[in-house]
Amino acid sequence: MASFDQKLAMAKRCSHEGVIAGAKAAVLATIATAIPTVASARMVPWAKAHLNHTAQALIVSTVAGAAYFIVADKTILKTARRNSFNDTQK
Repeated sequence: MASFDQKLAMAKRCSHEGVIAGAKAAVLATIATAIPTVASARMVPWAKAHLNHTAQALIVSTVAGAAYFIVADKTILKTARRNSFNDTQK
């Protein structure tokens, strides 16, 4: 039973690391996307005519969501792989 508890604790730690890494990536992606999106919507004539506030928010939130899920997934898989290799060496 201790083995199950250890595995459960390890899974929680892996997912927590993924959430933290994903959140950091989402914040960075939001900043990196929002600045050029808002700037182009104010300066570029085509963007000014076609990108209202909803479209700008959709662009920024899509990039942030994608960054979150990609980085969280990669971090969880990396941590799980590292832990599985550690288990085989014992």
